[in-house]
Amino acid sequence: MDLDAVRTFVAVVAAGRFQDAATDLSITQQAVSKRIAALEKTLGARLFTRTARGAVLTGDGEAFLPHARELLRAEARAIASVRSGRRALRVDVIGRRLGPAALLREFHEAHPEVELEVVTLFDAGSALSALREGSIDASFRAVNGLPADLAAAAVWDEPLELLCGPGHALAAEPSVTLAGLAGHRLWMPGIVPGTEWAAYYADLAAAFGLSIDTAGPNFGTEVVFDALAESAEVATLIATGARLHWPAEYDLRRVRIEDPTPVYPHSLVWRPEDPHPALAALRRYLRPGRQVAGAWRPGWAQSSQTVPRSRSVVADGMG
Repeated sequence: MDLDAVRTFVAVVAAGRFQDAATDLSITQQAVSKRIAALEKTLGARLFTRTARGAVLTGDGEAFLPHARELLRAEARAIASVRSGRRALRVDVIGRRLGPAALLREFHEAHPEVELEVVTLFDAGSALSALREGSIDASFRAVNGLPADLAAAAVWDEPLELLCGPGHALAAEPSVTLAGLAGHRLWMPGIVPGTEWAAYYADLAAAFGLSIDTAGPNFGTEVVFDALAESAEVATLIATGARLHWPAEYDLRRVRIEDPTPVYPHSLVWRPEDPHPALAALRRYLRPGRQVAGAWRPGWAQSSQTVPRSRSVVADGMG
């Protein structure tokens, strides 16, 4: 089985569209289509149904997905077993267009001598398993305690802001408060139950009485942007560091959230026994972290630089 095709399959699932997966993988959309077609031929099954809104998994695609992820983890373990002293530093980010990826780009620019490989695992549970197995060296995650064999440090409080269309009631405001968002529909179909970002947004909604709507399949950010441009009632929350683009004619508005500013608490997580020589360089580069004074974060999120290790678990239920 072609593992590049398997990797492409997982990327399409994460992105929701063939075009977005091509961007994330730095290949053409035609190459994505060819890889998926070859994989479907190998399996003798159709994995996606293409719609105007994106790529939707078939029943066979749903069944194959956990095995695809395990194949990629097995590949990483196999490589690590023979290249532990020479391989690239492997770091997991929640998405290649989100803030932690920008931190890694900055690190790479500051340390071009470090060979770096960026991977995107689905959730914190997958990331912690990969850290223990040694298939990755570090992961950017929002954590709620850690198993005793792992360590973490808070590295970035990433502020959130409101995104809405020009007809929305808050579109002309220079800023809004969290309390002022109560009663407004915030549509975020990318929130997946059981993930660390689902835990974060559940706590945020409960703390300020927000209406966060997760209904509907996740066809990618473009579909959300379409809805915002057409609606005077729907808005969403986005991270300030996310690299997002929409057609200029949509005239979408970014509105600051203040009093307090909600921040998504990214931590770097690693295995203390990891021998990779570049891991220490990455940890030094990320100190002392970028933290926002007076910001709101969940009670389980650490606001200090060092996250104490304990036997509690990662928040199980963005980017």
